[in-house]
Amino acid sequence: MEEDAGTPTYVVGDVHGHRDELEDALRAKGLVDDDGDWAGDDARLWFLGDFVDRGPDGVGVIDTVMRLHAQAAEAGGMADTLLGNHEILLLGMHRFGDEEVPSDFGPRSFARSWEINGGQESDQEALTDAHIEWLTSRNVVTLDGDHLLMHSDTIEYLGYGETVDEINEAVREVLTGDDLEEWWECWRRMTTRYAFRGPQGEEVAKELLNVLGGEQVVHGHSVIADQLGILPSQVEAPFQYAGGRALGVDGGLFVGGPCLVVPLPYDPEH
Repeated sequence: MEEDAGTPTYVVGDVHGHRDELEDALRAKGLVDDDGDWAGDDARLWFLGDFVDRGPDGVGVIDTVMRLHAQAAEAGGMADTLLGNHEILLLGMHRFGDEEVPSDFGPRSFARSWEINGGQESDQEALTDAHIEWLTSRNVVTLDGDHLLMHSDTIEYLGYGETVDEINEAVREVLTGDDLEEWWECWRRMTTRYAFRGPQGEEVAKELLNVLGGEQVVHGHSVIADQLGILPSQVEAPFQYAGGRALGVDGGLFVGGPCLVVPLPYDPEH
């Protein structure tokens, strides 16, 4: 998907149920008004997933994003989302519950992982068929101009294909099907992280970009404070690394960090 020259483009990292903080951060960028409705005109806004778990109102966050999706389109802008691993977990819990996943490594189920990873009963209770249909129609990776957007800082997406379209189609087939093991494998792949760290990180990012396109990977999933060895409250900006080939935007909202709304292309000097 190409971005229009001069059109403001933003990405938002992991929200994890913090609806008020999300709306405050969007309001600070002029993307929503005092009522939380779209005010961004023709701006483009991408959410990188992980709306739910660990925070008080995950489905409320999904409601906000669904509303902005419709309002932005009417205004000539765009607001859309990629799926994060916690959306896979939310949907897997809803569909399979405590059904055991065949494994040689001990008991596994979506219910167990959901509870361990901050699942909220209120989110499961609020989840509707409309939420499920909307979420399962979202992509997991996209190209926006020179930016390859995805939730997780992993190359496991390539297990589903060698183009953006192939990957999205393959994951959508899993999420509209009933194969527990395929669902679990999708959840597992999207929990992996740190592919672009370390001395080989830049080369790994370049190889991924050579396959899927773009000049920079933009991701959430891995909290910036963990990447930098600082407190979440000390995070003030996204984390550009891997020789500039990767940009992490998860401010760690659920552990006291900021909700980052990051303009693309990102310029650390401004």
